[in-house]
Amino acid sequence: MMRLREAACATAILLAGVQPSQAEVTRFEVASTQQQALDGRTFGEAGQVEKIVGRATIAVDPADARNAIIADISLAPRNPDHRVEAVADVVVLRPARPNGILLLEAPNRGRKLIGSLFEDSPAEAFSRLERAGDAGRGFLLSRGYTLAWVGWQGDIAPGGAMRIDLPIVSGVTGPSREEWVFDHRRSPVEAALTWPAADLDPAKARLTVRARPSDPRAAPAELRVRFLGAQRIEIVRPQEGFDASALYELVYEARDPTVTGLGFAAIRDVATFLKHEGGPNNPLALHGRTGISRAVGFGVSQSGRVLRDFLYLGFNEDERGRIVFDGLMPYIAGSRRSFTNARFAQPGRNPSPHVDRYYPVDQFPFSYTLSTDALTGRRDGLLVRCRLTNTCPKIMHVDNEYEMWGSRGALITTDTQGAQLELPPDVRAFMITGAPHAPAPSGTTTPNAACELPASPVHGGAPARALLTALTSWISDEFRPPESRYPSRAHGTLARAEGLYPPIPGLPYSGLYNPAEWVEQASPYPVIRGTYPLLLPRVDGDGNTLGGIRMPLIEASRATYTAWNPMRGQAAATLCNHLGGVLPYAATKSERIAAGDPRLSLEERYPSQGAYVGAVRVAADRLVSERLLLPEDATEMVEAAASGTLAR
Repeated sequence: MMRLREAACATAILLAGVQPSQAEVTRFEVASTQQQALDGRTFGEAGQVEKIVGRATIAVDPADARNAIIADISLAPRNPDHRVEAVADVVVLRPARPNGILLLEAPNRGRKLIGSLFEDSPAEAFSRLERAGDAGRGFLLSRGYTLAWVGWQGDIAPGGAMRIDLPIVSGVTGPSREEWVFDHRRSPVEAALTWPAADLDPAKARLTVRARPSDPRAAPAELRVRFLGAQRIEIVRPQEGFDASALYELVYEARDPTVTGLGFAAIRDVATFLKHEGGPNNPLALHGRTGISRAVGFGVSQSGRVLRDFLYLGFNEDERGRIVFDGLMPYIAGSRRSFTNARFAQPGRNPSPHVDRYYPVDQFPFSYTLSTDALTGRRDGLLVRCRLTNTCPKIMHVDNEYEMWGSRGALITTDTQGAQLELPPDVRAFMITGAPHAPAPSGTTTPNAACELPASPVHGGAPARALLTALTSWISDEFRPPESRYPSRAHGTLARAEGLYPPIPGLPYSGLYNPAEWVEQASPYPVIRGTYPLLLPRVDGDGNTLGGIRMPLIEASRATYTAWNPMRGQAAATLCNHLGGVLPYAATKSERIAAGDPRLSLEERYPSQGAYVGAVRVAADRLVSERLLLPEDATEMVEAAASGTLAR
């Protein structure tokens, strides 16, 4: 009966052929509706949840100055109304008693990741959103947030992941560059191309290999490429001189790009449609009203970087001049943006310490504060456009500590010469101390054969829940949020890489970090034109970072938790991508003295289990008083300390 009801509802609510809405979403087709989604689970006072799955057609006026910034939009095909169209996947979860806040996540490579942070839910569960347990803790829905996701990335294969269908600019050709690390030694190996090749003659393409990003590109005789089709190749690899971490790079002539920058317009237009449109097109509109008074944009890593671009390019103003997101929460984006608004863009690229280093993701401006680029002389900031139109959101920029090492995080609070930058009053920045890029919510300290140290399990879900709560109060009630907790020159919590750590046996610190470089996208290969000074977090005598939000795991520590971890093998001069490390304290005083370890042992720190639990309680209570931890999360941490599961 439930399936029949859903099918009937999908047929009845299919909004094809209705009059175009007043917003820029001209068509919203509901594919399915579940009135009692998630197996009918009830989320406290917010009640049960309705799930809506559909597709939104946006029609963008290329003559509008707000859209003219989209690369190649002037070349895109038009509909009869002379607008450029794209069709985006949309998923909405609406509780029976919403709190009036639309929380819209830009999917990461088509995936819903918000549950992994706020709900301690595996990514696959939140992507599914079918069973009662898929919502994890139920934190967001029990507080009444209406959740939405909008596909914005067009180079994702159909089926499963959320995406957008973008118009093709036929007949346009130009250079494109691909890079791969295969993590094995098999040969030959197949690889996909982002864009179709204009010519399948391998002699027209350039294939090279190198062990490290900074090494010269090599083309040994054994190295060959063959086109299996317009978007698939086969690579024959050299058998000597390069291990599984080698970088393979292909430069070729591509054709028929899509207008990838329309992904920003899709986020903008669907968000403002769900927020404002009171007509029959909007599945959230009941009795002519949406019930939405505020909207928050959220993104994780890649999609957090996309939101920073969204803001910088002026998309937080809709085509009527209204503010789109009242609040913005880019998570683990560092000082980066994205390779999205360009011809032959590759939005999935994420320059790491070893892979994708020279794609145009790390671009000035880095900070929300207006500043001058010391290398180019440009003066800019992420808020310049929204300041001109009075459409800037209140921003909670949240990073894990890894972003300081791998994503140039210090450029949020320093300029391109390393001097202090004060954040604007409508921006807060927070760093979760000791946390790697994106650990699993149920992660443990585990060995990793590719890295020098065991992988760190520090997870940022608890402080993130407190920060979202504070952001909601900030945009709804103008209740002042906590002050920033991000390393800065002003607080003495940033320093140069040299001599950063005390001499701790077994801690393989050698000054490694992902450098901040000005990379010019020249042909055929990018060229480094200069380097920005990059500061790193200062540490205490135990090797744990001083700045940021120090959770009880750090304040009442049983180990050194680093947000970096050196690689092994030929790529040992770089860091393990996205991973932190753990170096436990010695159990006894005699053990640490024998090892020459300056860090106090566990028995010296915590004479009893009760002493350790007490230290965790003090640290948790302090964070609650500072509104950086919710009381229920503090209670969980104390209970975990008592059971011996807080640091695993």
